[in-house]
Amino acid sequence: MPRYEFRCRPCGETFEVSRPMAESSAPASCPAGHEDTVKLLSTVAVGGSSAAAAGSAPAPSGGGSGCCGGGCCG
Repeated sequence: MPRYEFRCRPCGETFEVSRPMAESSAPASCPAGHEDTVKLLSTVAVGGSSAAAAGSAPAPSGGGSGCCGGGCCG
């Protein structure tokens, strides 16, 4: 089940809530009971070893058309 991060405006507490994706935009009360909360934008980290990740998607090749102009991509 996805976890969503919220911040309470009155007390500044940051907390997580597990809920189905269909309820992702539903309001959440902070642990102290305040109702004025805002859902935070979170980044997702995907686990795995760097060797496996590097082997799964080859770096783009070709004269400078890669993700960083061909200067730093391998």
